[in-house]
Amino acid sequence: MNVNTSNLVSITEANQNFSRVARMVDERGAVVILKNNTPRYLLIEFSSAEAEQTASDEDVLSISRRLLAKNHEAYEVLAK
Repeated sequence: MNVNTSNLVSITEANQNFSRVARMVDERGAVVILKNNTPRYLLIEFSSAEAEQTASDEDVLSISRRLLAKNHEAYEVLAK
């Protein structure tokens, strides 16, 4: 994951000025919150998180085909 250094915020700043951090997310899409100068948390819009969790139909179909091909013999036995 590439991180834009202008999207980095210390945990202290996030705690003291959360509304500013939320505006940064609105403008830039994401903010990385640092704890002890180490990236620790990622703040993104809820709709973005929701979209990331949904797999496309093509991805699901591709995975299904790969699993069917890999376990073909087992499925043949179970089908009897």
